[in-house]
Order: sequence, then structure tokens, then C-alpha cells
Amino acid sequence: MNLLVDWGSSLISLAHDIFQPSICPGDWVWASIMAGFLVGLLPPLGAVLIALVRKGTGNTYNAATLTVFGLFGGVFAFLLPWLYTNGVSETFRTVFHNAEVNPNGDTSVGTGLTATEAGSMGKAFCNMDPQVSYMGGRANVYEVLFHPFESGPMLVLRYAMLLVVPGIAILFVWLQARLAFRRGPKWPGRFYWLPFVAALVLSVAVAVNVATYMWIGVLLASVLGLLPLLVVGPPSWSVIERRYKQAAAQQQPQQQGAQRPPPYVPPPQPPPYKPQPPAQPVRTPPPTRVAPRMPEPEPDRQALAALAADPGPLPFASEKPTAVIRPAGSRFQKLRQLGTGGFGTVWLAKDTQLNRTIAIKMAHAPDAETEERMLREARALAAVHHPNCVRVYDIVSEGDGLGLIMEYIEGEQLAEVVHGQGVLGDLQAARLWLTMAGALSAAHAKGVLHRDVKPANVIVDPEGMPHLIDFGIARSKGDQTLTAAGMMVGTPDFLAPETATGATATPASDAWQLAATVSFALAGHPPRGVRENAMAALMAAAKAEPLSHLPQRSTHLRLLAASLDKDPARRPTLAAIQREITAWIARAGQETAGPVTQIVPRAQINRR
Repeated sequence: MNLLVDWGSSLISLAHDIFQPSICPGDWVWASIMAGFLVGLLPPLGAVLIALVRKGTGNTYNAATLTVFGLFGGVFAFLLPWLYTNGVSETFRTVFHNAEVNPNGDTSVGTGLTATEAGSMGKAFCNMDPQVSYMGGRANVYEVLFHPFESGPMLVLRYAMLLVVPGIAILFVWLQARLAFRRGPKWPGRFYWLPFVAALVLSVAVAVNVATYMWIGVLLASVLGLLPLLVVGPPSWSVIERRYKQAAAQQQPQQQGAQRPPPYVPPPQPPPYKPQPPAQPVRTPPPTRVAPRMPEPEPDRQALAALAADPGPLPFASEKPTAVIRPAGSRFQKLRQLGTGGFGTVWLAKDTQLNRTIAIKMAHAPDAETEERMLREARALAAVHHPNCVRVYDIVSEGDGLGLIMEYIEGEQLAEVVHGQGVLGDLQAARLWLTMAGALSAAHAKGVLHRDVKPANVIVDPEGMPHLIDFGIARSKGDQTLTAAGMMVGTPDFLAPETATGATATPASDAWQLAATVSFALAGHPPRGVRENAMAALMAAAKAEPLSHLPQRSTHLRLLAASLDKDPARRPTLAAIQREITAWIARAGQETAGPVTQIVPRAQINRR
């Protein structure tokens, strides 16, 4: 008990020195609020320490880190708040007991307070009892809650101060834990806010007025405690990715070192029985052993500037395109024009030999430079295999140039869907982001950059599934002549800041453009808004002007803001995006597979 009084007297004395207005209900009552405020600063302090530790460890949750987090929660959210709260209560009770036993003597005996401090507690304010009696001579919290001796409005006020105020403080401590464990699993936050709940529950022996005023101060500090956590911020995405890379590196040698199943050795045949030949024994094949599933390749940040030199097999047999590209003849029958742009015209056509609908992308001018570009495009696209990426079938020579034979995806552009049907909801946008991130990851794993991800290059089929099209400006490592003529590559409204300034495009640039596309799907506007012309939009992208049109009401706002950071190194990778979105969909109780928008009627598509 002396330990509690020592802790409590030191805190209440410090609080009295800091804040002691001599007004109703009394200087020591106000000091109790200040003592509660100081106690309320302890959980934010522990949460800040956790956030700082995670700056270096990220989402590495092992025995060491969990022990550290548990210690922080036990000390800063349970032990110290409980000791100080009960200590302040015992200090007032000791002074009150001394005053009853020896009214004219020194009431500071056994409290750690000075005689002057203890004596001033006997002063009364605003026609109330002396402060020492008001704070230390009343019932405790348990007695008031379970054996109330008051009634009417006073009882309601008591319950509000003893239940509602601590409950709100618990809510803000829970928010502190959420901020401390941002960009990672939220379950470790239980190591922090549950001890705080335990500290409040175990404080039922505290004098009721001490608890009332101290918990007011705890609530104020809990609210302000969110600010330093916002300043510290979450761990960087590169630190978070380190954990997954290490896990993949540890898993790969184990899989490579896995032993193959032993060969099947048939059992020895029994000796033949001469009078009657024995029946042949039925051989039981050995059990099938399934090889462990290899992890999906994930691009990492070390490969940002070093994409694969060879993006995949060529869709033709020789590196001399003019010698091997065969004429199409009359095999492909053009039906109608689908679109045109700076790099070619796309036609809806029919493959008369295979009797299927295809899309042909024709070059505007049959010169050597255009042919080289078409071959690079074909090689890049042929290397990518993903159900949500457009597929390349062939490359042929037509009368007006080279023709890239591609899969025809029936549907509407995402931009048209948003303008016609309205913006997407959070679930549909999450599925869009997850699907397109997987498509881009497959392209990046083959050394292919898209470089023009935008709503017009996402086609939503009649089932509501998105498809990434038009890798017409995709390039692999070494393709430096694609912009030699000074042509701007990419749409300015959806152009990453670094590429707008002329820097080399990276997977982080594709990730920025994908986030801008998702933001458009949620808000109906590009993240920087729409400029009056392409040059103004390009200047806005190069200057990394503020993102003024983000979907403020979306639950994905935080992840969008991080993905649209002007610094590529601070953006989450596509692998991190996939993990975050998958976890969000799982928490929402939904399936990751599903339409991203309303199903487009086939008749409506045919009319376009």
C-alpha cells in the first residue's frame, strides 16, 4: 500500500504544481484532472514507441517483436495507469484518514506530501465539503455502480462519468493501437488496448470522485494522443515488403531442396505353381505425391530499373521481321473500325480460317520504324499470359502495313461505364484494383511495362469483368527509341509525375497510373482534375500538383493517397496492393472474384 501512496503522491503533487486554479470545485480537484491527463499520456507514449519499432521491423511479428509489443502494452497501457490511478486515490484516503484521527495534527504522515500540501486539502470551495473529504472520504467505484445510494439525475450523471467517459477513452486508445499497427495486420493491437481495458476494470476500488475527475483527464489525453502517432506515421512500404521477400527467399530453398519420391519397385513375383498357374497379382501404384506449389513471381523494388532484358519468346521465328512476316491474304475480313490513335488503327475483324472474331491493330505508315515498333509490341504482348490481359495471336503483313492480330474483348471502356452508370462502389473498385494489379504484375514479371494505364484502356466485358488492353506503348529494357521523335507517351491526366518529367518509366509508374484509374472509377474525375488542354495536364503532372479530386468518402482513400505519392520509392508495390485489397475484401465478407460494375447488356454493346 505504501508503494501505491508513493506513486500517487508524486503524481498528484506534480499535477498540483502544474495546474491548480483556486476556483470551484477546488485546486486539488483540478489537480486530479491534470493527474488523469498525465496518466492518459502513457498509452500514446507506448503506441509511439511501437510505431517507431515498426519503422524498422515492418510487419515482422515473431517472438521477439510480439514480446516487445506486449511489454509496451503491459507497462504503458496497464501497469503505470493502474498504479498511478490507485495511488492518487490512496493518497487522498490516507490524508482523509489522518484528518479524522488527528484533526489538528499533521495530515501528511505516510503520504509523501508536504504538510502544506496535505493541509491545503482541507480547504472547501463553493459550499462543498472539504476537498480531502470530497475526494478521499466517499465510496469507491464498485459501490456506486453496484450498490447505488443516489437517485435521479445524479445517478444518471454518475453512470455517465463512470461508464461513458472511460468507454470513449477506450475507443481512442483502440484508435491509437490501430495507428501504431498501420499497414499491417490489426490483431497485434490487442496487445495494447486490452491491457488498458483491464486497467480501468481493475480500478473499481478507486474513490468515486477521484476516478470521475481523473478519467476526464484521461479522455482528453487519449484524444490528443492521436496527434503524435499521425506525425510518426506508418512504416515505409519498402520495410513492409522486406518481410515478404525474406519469407519467399526462405521458402524457395526449401522447395528446391525437396527430395523427389523414390521410384516404384515392384514386389518380387511368387514362384509358379506347376499344377495350376497362379493369378497375376494386382499391382497397386504408389501414392501420387504432389510437388509443393511454387510461389507466384513478384516484382520487387530492386528490379525497378532492371526489367528482364528478354521479355519472352518472339511470336515469329527470326529477328529479321521483314523476311518472316507473311502476308495475310484474304484470311482476315475487316468489319468495322474500333478506334484510332497515334500508334495505329484498331479494326474489328473476322478470322475466316478459324471462324472467330478478332481485333487487328494496323500501323498508319509501313516504314521500318513502325515495323520495328509493331514487332516490339508483339513480342511484349506475347510474353504476358494473364486472363485479364489482351492476348496476341499473330502478326501479319497487310496491304496498308503490319497488322497485329489480337483477342477481341467485347465490352465497354471503363471511362464510358463510369460516365454512363455512375462511379463504382468500394467493393467493385477493390475488385478492379486487385484484378488489374494482378495483370500488371504478370506483365512486369516478364519485363513488360504498360506505360498507359487509364480508364479508356480497361474494357469491362458483358459479365462485368475488367480487361487491360492496348499495350501499344509497352516496352522492354533497351527499347529507347520509342519516343525518339519527341512523342509524348501516356495520357497526361493519368501520367505519373516522374514520367511526365522525362524520367524512365518503372513498375511504380504503372502502379501510379493504376491507382489514378481506380480513383477515377470511385470519384468520376482524374486525381488531379481535368485541365483545359493536354499541355496544361502535362505541366500539372510534371509539377506533381496536389491531388484535388480523390474520393474522400471511400474506404480506399488512405491506400490511394499512398499509391499516388509523387515519390516512387514511397509507393506500395503492386504485390502490397494485392495483399491490402485482398485483406480488405475478406474483412468485408465478400469474394475477391466478381463483377466490378453492372453487367453490360449484349444488345447495348452491339449498338455501339
